[in-house]
Amino acid sequence: MDRLAAEKDSVRAQLSSAESQLQGLKENSSAQEKKIGELEAQLASELARAKTEAEKAKAEAEAIVAVYRADAEAAQAQAREDTEIAQTQAYWIAELAKYQSRRETLEEIHARGFDLTNEIVKAREHEAKAGALATSDDDDDGIKSGSENGEHLDGEESAPGGDHEP
Repeated sequence: MDRLAAEKDSVRAQLSSAESQLQGLKENSSAQEKKIGELEAQLASELARAKTEAEKAKAEAEAIVAVYRADAEAAQAQAREDTEIAQTQAYWIAELAKYQSRRETLEEIHARGFDLTNEIVKAREHEAKAGALATSDDDDDGIKSGSENGEHLDGEESAPGGDHEP
């Protein structure tokens, strides 16, 4: 009987020990679950913040790309416009050379005694217009009057330094 009572006490002590260990494990488990929950919440918060920052960075990058794209398109349009202007000026420079040559030829013929005054005046007018167009800017109409180009009313053109051409 004593032996059964001792075994009973021993089993009760083991049961009490097991219960206290179980209680300790439950408390430990509860604390770990709480920590896990806190870590998961913190991780979710950091993930949301990282996504927001990534979206902001993407939006900024897209804005920068849009600005560069617009700048590139504007530069291409300006280059096309500059090319057109250069081509137009090249055309008028060639026309100027042609009109100068024609005028000089007419003046040589006139110098030999033929009356080509009207043709020379017309040639000078064409030459003046072509010269103005060859050097014109976008902000003016490119055509100057004869007196603005150093041309006198009598058809004579003044050269720089006061010399007159025949």
